[in-house]
Amino acid sequence: MTKSIFISRSQGRRKKKIITQILNYLVLILVGAILISPLLWMIFTSLKPLKEIVQFPPTFFPKEIRWDNYVSMIKSFPFWRYTMNTLFITLMVVIGNVLSNAFIAYGFAKIDFPGKKICFALVLSTMMIPGFVTMIPQYVIFSKIGWVGTYLPLIVPSFFGNAFNIFLMRQFYLSINNELIEAAQMDGANHLYIWMNLMLPLSKPALIIIAINSFNGAWNDFLGPLLYIKDPEKYTLQIGLQVFQNQATTQWNYLMAGATLVLLPTILIFFFAQKYFIKGMDLTGGTVG
Repeated sequence: MTKSIFISRSQGRRKKKIITQILNYLVLILVGAILISPLLWMIFTSLKPLKEIVQFPPTFFPKEIRWDNYVSMIKSFPFWRYTMNTLFITLMVVIGNVLSNAFIAYGFAKIDFPGKKICFALVLSTMMIPGFVTMIPQYVIFSKIGWVGTYLPLIVPSFFGNAFNIFLMRQFYLSINNELIEAAQMDGANHLYIWMNLMLPLSKPALIIIAINSFNGAWNDFLGPLLYIKDPEKYTLQIGLQVFQNQATTQWNYLMAGATLVLLPTILIFFFAQKYFIKGMDLTGGTVG
Protein backbone atom coordinates (compact mmCIF):
# COMPACT_ATOMS: atom_id res chain seq x y z
CA MET A 1 0.00 0.00 0.00
CA THR A 2 2.79 2.42 0.97
CA LYS A 3 4.74 1.54 -2.18
CA SER A 4 1.75 2.23 -4.44
CA ILE A 5 1.17 5.62 -2.77
CA PHE A 6 4.84 6.50 -3.29
CA ILE A 7 4.67 5.50 -6.98
CA SER A 8 1.47 7.50 -7.45
CA ARG A 9 3.02 10.61 -5.89
CA SER A 10 6.17 10.19 -7.97
CA GLN A 11 4.15 9.90 -11.18
CA GLY A 12 2.10 12.97 -10.17
CA ARG A 13 5.24 15.03 -9.62
CA ARG A 14 6.65 13.87 -12.96
CA LYS A 15 3.47 14.83 -14.79
CA LYS A 16 3.43 18.20 -13.04
CA LYS A 17 7.05 18.80 -14.03
CA ILE A 18 6.33 17.89 -17.67
CA ILE A 19 3.27 20.19 -17.78
CA THR A 20 5.32 23.02 -16.24
CA GLN A 21 8.06 22.57 -18.83
CA ILE A 22 5.55 22.55 -21.67
CA LEU A 23 3.96 25.76 -20.39
CA ASN A 24 7.38 27.38 -20.04
CA TYR A 25 8.29 26.47 -23.62
CA LEU A 26 4.96 27.76 -24.89
CA VAL A 27 5.45 31.09 -23.11
CA LEU A 28 9.00 31.37 -24.46
CA ILE A 29 7.84 30.58 -28.00
CA LEU A 30 5.04 33.17 -27.73
CA VAL A 31 7.35 35.88 -26.38
CA GLY A 32 9.99 35.02 -28.98
CA ALA A 33 7.42 35.25 -31.78
CA ILE A 34 6.27 38.65 -30.54
CA LEU A 35 9.82 39.97 -30.31
CA ILE A 36 10.91 38.68 -33.73
CA SER A 37 7.74 39.72 -35.58
CA PRO A 38 8.95 43.32 -36.31
CA LEU A 39 12.17 41.90 -37.79
CA LEU A 40 10.25 39.47 -39.97
CA TRP A 41 7.85 42.23 -41.03
CA MET A 42 10.84 44.36 -42.13
CA ILE A 43 12.39 41.49 -44.10
CA PHE A 44 9.14 40.49 -45.79
CA THR A 45 8.36 44.14 -46.61
CA SER A 46 11.75 44.46 -48.28
CA LEU A 47 10.74 41.67 -50.67
CA LYS A 48 7.39 43.15 -51.71
CA PRO A 49 6.58 45.44 -54.63
CA LEU A 50 5.46 48.91 -53.56
CA LYS A 51 1.85 48.36 -54.66
CA GLU A 52 1.57 45.39 -52.30
CA ILE A 53 2.94 47.44 -49.38
CA VAL A 54 0.34 50.20 -49.68
CA GLN A 55 -2.64 47.92 -50.24
CA PHE A 56 -5.30 47.43 -47.56
CA PRO A 57 -5.68 45.14 -45.74
CA PRO A 58 -1.92 44.61 -45.46
CA THR A 59 -0.35 41.20 -45.95
CA PHE A 60 2.40 39.70 -43.80
CA PHE A 61 3.98 37.36 -46.35
CA PRO A 62 4.85 38.73 -49.82
CA LYS A 63 2.71 37.45 -52.66
CA GLU A 64 5.42 38.37 -55.14
CA ILE A 65 9.05 38.14 -54.01
CA ARG A 66 11.21 40.93 -55.43
CA TRP A 67 14.90 40.30 -54.73
CA ASP A 68 15.78 43.15 -57.07
CA ASN A 69 14.62 45.57 -54.34
CA TYR A 70 18.03 45.10 -52.74
CA VAL A 71 19.86 45.89 -55.96
CA SER A 72 17.71 48.97 -56.53
CA MET A 73 18.30 50.10 -52.96
CA ILE A 74 22.08 49.88 -53.31
CA LYS A 75 21.91 51.92 -56.53
CA SER A 76 19.56 54.54 -55.03
CA PHE A 77 22.22 56.21 -52.86
CA PRO A 78 25.98 55.83 -52.17
CA PHE A 79 25.51 52.62 -50.22
CA TRP A 80 29.06 51.30 -50.51
CA ARG A 81 30.66 54.64 -49.65
CA TYR A 82 28.48 54.94 -46.55
CA THR A 83 29.29 51.34 -45.68
CA MET A 84 33.03 52.00 -45.81
CA ASN A 85 32.60 55.16 -43.71
CA THR A 86 30.59 53.27 -41.11
CA LEU A 87 33.01 50.36 -41.12
CA PHE A 88 36.01 52.66 -40.61
CA ILE A 89 34.41 54.40 -37.63
CA THR A 90 33.24 51.10 -36.14
CA LEU A 91 36.63 49.39 -36.39
CA MET A 92 38.42 52.36 -34.82
CA VAL A 93 35.89 52.49 -31.98
CA VAL A 94 36.25 48.75 -31.35
CA ILE A 95 40.05 49.01 -31.25
CA GLY A 96 39.91 52.03 -28.94
CA ASN A 97 37.43 50.45 -26.54
CA VAL A 98 39.23 47.12 -26.32
CA LEU A 99 42.69 48.60 -25.73
CA SER A 100 41.77 51.47 -23.43
CA ASN A 101 39.37 49.58 -21.17
CA ALA A 102 41.68 46.58 -20.85
CA PHE A 103 44.63 48.84 -20.01
CA ILE A 104 42.78 51.00 -17.47
CA ALA A 105 41.12 48.02 -15.80
CA TYR A 106 44.50 46.34 -15.29
CA GLY A 107 45.65 49.28 -13.19
CA PHE A 108 42.55 49.15 -11.00
CA ALA A 109 42.74 45.37 -10.60
CA LYS A 110 46.43 44.54 -10.20
CA ILE A 111 48.35 47.72 -9.30
CA ASP A 112 48.22 49.31 -5.86
CA PHE A 113 48.48 53.10 -5.80
CA PRO A 114 47.23 55.84 -3.44
CA GLY A 115 43.58 56.74 -3.96
CA LYS A 116 42.79 53.75 -6.14
CA LYS A 117 39.42 53.06 -4.52
CA ILE A 118 38.41 56.72 -4.76
CA CYS A 119 39.42 56.90 -8.42
CA PHE A 120 37.53 53.70 -9.21
CA ALA A 121 34.45 55.02 -7.41
CA LEU A 122 34.63 58.22 -9.47
CA VAL A 123 34.88 56.19 -12.67
CA LEU A 124 31.81 54.14 -11.74
CA SER A 125 29.91 57.29 -10.76
CA THR A 126 30.08 58.48 -14.38
CA MET A 127 27.65 55.67 -15.24
CA MET A 128 24.93 57.65 -13.46
CA ILE A 129 25.39 60.67 -15.75
CA PRO A 130 23.00 60.53 -18.74
CA GLY A 131 24.63 60.99 -22.11
CA PHE A 132 22.28 63.88 -22.95
CA VAL A 133 23.75 65.88 -20.05
CA THR A 134 27.27 65.80 -21.52
CA MET A 135 26.19 66.12 -25.14
CA ILE A 136 26.24 69.93 -25.33
CA PRO A 137 29.53 70.41 -23.40
CA GLN A 138 31.19 67.79 -25.59
CA TYR A 139 29.94 69.47 -28.75
CA VAL A 140 31.23 72.85 -27.55
CA ILE A 141 34.66 71.37 -26.78
CA PHE A 142 34.94 69.58 -30.13
CA SER A 143 33.74 72.72 -31.91
CA LYS A 144 36.40 74.86 -30.17
CA ILE A 145 39.21 72.53 -31.24
CA GLY A 146 37.89 72.25 -34.80
CA TRP A 147 36.83 68.61 -34.78
CA VAL A 148 33.23 69.16 -35.88
CA GLY A 149 32.84 67.87 -39.41
CA THR A 150 35.38 65.09 -38.91
CA TYR A 151 35.25 61.56 -37.53
CA LEU A 152 37.44 62.45 -34.53
CA PRO A 153 34.56 63.17 -32.08
CA LEU A 154 33.15 59.72 -32.87
CA ILE A 155 36.49 57.87 -32.53
CA VAL A 156 38.76 59.60 -30.02
CA PRO A 157 36.50 59.24 -26.91
CA SER A 158 36.64 55.45 -27.29
CA PHE A 159 40.38 55.57 -26.52
CA PHE A 160 39.71 57.02 -23.03
CA GLY A 161 37.72 54.16 -21.53
CA ASN A 162 34.14 53.44 -20.59
CA ALA A 163 32.98 52.95 -17.00
CA PHE A 164 31.00 49.75 -17.59
CA ASN A 165 33.70 48.15 -19.71
CA ILE A 166 36.36 49.10 -17.17
CA PHE A 167 34.28 47.49 -14.43
CA LEU A 168 33.78 44.35 -16.52
CA MET A 169 37.48 43.98 -17.29
CA ARG A 170 38.48 44.72 -13.69
CA GLN A 171 36.21 41.98 -12.38
CA PHE A 172 37.66 39.56 -14.91
CA TYR A 173 41.22 40.50 -13.99
CA LEU A 174 40.47 39.99 -10.30
CA SER A 175 39.57 36.39 -11.03
CA ILE A 176 43.09 35.74 -12.38
CA ASN A 177 45.53 34.43 -9.78
CA ASN A 178 48.08 37.02 -8.61
CA GLU A 179 50.73 34.31 -8.42
CA LEU A 180 51.09 34.49 -12.19
CA ILE A 181 51.91 38.19 -12.00
CA GLU A 182 54.30 37.70 -9.10
CA ALA A 183 56.11 34.93 -10.98
CA ALA A 184 56.44 37.17 -14.05
CA GLN A 185 57.76 40.04 -11.92
CA MET A 186 60.35 37.76 -10.37
CA ASP A 187 61.56 37.04 -13.91
CA GLY A 188 61.98 40.76 -14.51
CA ALA A 189 58.75 41.53 -16.38
CA ASN A 190 57.20 44.98 -15.96
CA HIS A 191 53.47 45.73 -15.81
CA LEU A 192 53.22 46.62 -19.51
CA TYR A 193 54.77 43.30 -20.52
CA ILE A 194 52.53 41.41 -18.07
CA TRP A 195 49.43 43.15 -19.40
CA MET A 196 50.23 42.53 -23.06
CA ASN A 197 51.59 38.98 -22.87
CA LEU A 198 49.83 37.50 -19.84
CA MET A 199 46.59 39.29 -19.01
CA LEU A 200 45.25 39.95 -22.51
CA PRO A 201 45.47 36.30 -23.69
CA LEU A 202 43.72 35.14 -20.50
CA SER A 203 40.92 37.67 -20.81
CA LYS A 204 39.80 36.95 -24.39
CA PRO A 205 36.13 36.26 -23.46
CA ALA A 206 35.77 39.64 -21.75
CA LEU A 207 37.60 41.40 -24.58
CA ILE A 208 35.31 39.79 -27.14
CA ILE A 209 32.16 40.89 -25.31
CA ILE A 210 33.52 44.46 -25.21
CA ALA A 211 34.33 44.28 -28.91
CA ILE A 212 30.84 43.01 -29.75
CA ASN A 213 29.10 45.69 -27.71
CA SER A 214 31.36 48.37 -29.17
CA PHE A 215 30.67 47.16 -32.71
CA ASN A 216 26.91 47.21 -32.21
CA GLY A 217 27.01 50.65 -30.59
CA ALA A 218 29.18 52.26 -33.27
CA TRP A 219 27.57 50.50 -36.24
CA ASN A 220 24.06 51.53 -35.19
CA ASP A 221 24.96 55.01 -33.92
CA PHE A 222 22.72 57.67 -35.39
CA LEU A 223 22.94 60.66 -33.05
CA GLY A 224 26.74 60.98 -33.07
CA PRO A 225 27.15 61.18 -36.87
CA LEU A 226 24.07 63.42 -37.06
CA LEU A 227 25.73 65.94 -34.71
CA TYR A 228 29.27 65.97 -36.01
CA ILE A 229 29.26 64.99 -39.70
CA LYS A 230 28.27 67.73 -42.14
CA ASP A 231 29.76 66.52 -45.43
CA PRO A 232 27.42 64.13 -47.31
CA GLU A 233 30.51 62.25 -48.55
CA LYS A 234 31.26 61.30 -44.93
CA TYR A 235 27.77 60.12 -44.01
CA THR A 236 27.30 56.76 -42.31
CA LEU A 237 24.67 54.18 -43.22
CA GLN A 238 22.30 55.35 -40.51
CA ILE A 239 22.37 58.93 -41.77
CA GLY A 240 22.15 57.74 -45.37
CA LEU A 241 18.97 55.77 -44.66
CA GLN A 242 17.44 58.79 -42.92
CA VAL A 243 18.24 61.01 -45.90
CA PHE A 244 16.75 58.40 -48.22
CA GLN A 245 13.59 58.28 -46.11
CA ASN A 246 13.21 62.08 -46.19
CA GLN A 247 13.01 62.15 -49.98
CA ALA A 248 9.83 63.39 -51.61
CA THR A 249 8.47 59.90 -52.22
CA THR A 250 9.67 57.18 -49.87
CA GLN A 251 10.13 53.81 -51.48
CA TRP A 252 9.29 51.72 -48.44
CA ASN A 253 10.37 48.45 -49.97
CA TYR A 254 13.79 49.94 -50.78
CA LEU A 255 14.03 51.48 -47.32
CA MET A 256 13.27 48.15 -45.63
CA ALA A 257 15.81 46.46 -47.89
CA GLY A 258 18.44 48.99 -46.80
CA ALA A 259 17.51 48.55 -43.14
CA THR A 260 17.83 44.78 -43.53
CA LEU A 261 21.29 45.12 -45.07
CA VAL A 262 22.39 47.47 -42.27
CA LEU A 263 21.08 45.09 -39.63
CA LEU A 264 22.66 42.02 -41.23
CA PRO A 265 26.15 42.38 -39.62
CA THR A 266 24.57 42.67 -36.17
CA ILE A 267 22.50 39.53 -36.74
CA LEU A 268 25.53 37.59 -38.00
CA ILE A 269 27.60 38.66 -35.00
CA PHE A 270 24.85 37.51 -32.65
CA PHE A 271 24.60 34.05 -34.21
CA PHE A 272 28.32 33.41 -34.53
CA ALA A 273 29.48 35.03 -31.28
CA GLN A 274 26.60 34.43 -28.88
CA LYS A 275 28.64 31.88 -26.90
CA TYR A 276 31.08 34.64 -25.98
CA PHE A 277 28.29 36.62 -24.31
CA ILE A 278 28.04 33.92 -21.64
CA LYS A 279 31.80 33.47 -21.37
CA GLY A 280 32.39 37.18 -21.16
CA MET A 281 29.84 37.68 -18.42
CA ASP A 282 31.23 34.75 -16.43
CA LEU A 283 33.50 36.83 -14.26
CA THR A 284 35.17 33.73 -12.82
CA GLY A 285 35.98 32.35 -16.25
CA GLY A 286 39.51 33.69 -16.12
CA THR A 287 40.52 31.75 -13.03
CA VAL A 288 43.72 29.89 -13.57
CA GLY A 289 44.56 26.93 -11.40
